[in-house]
Amino acid sequence: MRVLVVEDQSELADSVGRVLRREGMAVDVVYDGSSALERTSLVQYDVVVLDRDIPGVHGDDVCRSLAAEASQTRVLMLTASGTIADRVEGLSLGADDYLPKPFAYAELVARIRAVGRRSQPALPPVLVHGDLTLDPAKWIATRGGTRLALSAKEFAVLEYLLAAQGRVISAEELLERVWDEAIDPFTTTVKATINRLRSKLGSPPVIETVPRGGYRI
Repeated sequence: MRVLVVEDQSELADSVGRVLRREGMAVDVVYDGSSALERTSLVQYDVVVLDRDIPGVHGDDVCRSLAAEASQTRVLMLTASGTIADRVEGLSLGADDYLPKPFAYAELVARIRAVGRRSQPALPPVLVHGDLTLDPAKWIATRGGTRLALSAKEFAVLEYLLAAQGRVISAEELLERVWDEAIDPFTTTVKATINRLRSKLGSPPVIETVPRGGYRI
């Protein structure tokens, strides 16, 4: 899942970014509304975590802009005010969910995953392929009943491939959707991660390499 965090309190923004990356998400962080609009014009995000009171372009206007584009990007709005009136106003701007500060990181992660599912075709809560299962909410993947010890990126790659339901996924698409903007586009990270994932999944192999195409399950 590709997430943009828009928060002018840099310490909080960076902390949220670290937490979400540990959850296997690809996260970019900006600190003002102008940068948020610039990033969303270049990258298709699944979720934008948007603080309402940010410098430059106000969070309300960023939300309106994203809603007007009728894109698949979902908006989780953050605010220091938790009144019902503020929540109603935030949702009326086009936000998909609303979370008052201060918040627990566990709730933030759960809400991001919930709104993120709305940006994609409907999928079952647990992804299954043969004896391979993956539960994104519980962060558990098993094969043949045995739990797999996957890193955050390995889990995210496996989740993305399973969610594609047999569609061929290019290395470039994996790089864009699973990693963030800091990654070197010429890196061999995708190939290395796929190789480690194949090793952990064991036999018979479930990840197929499609020549000049990419990977699929």
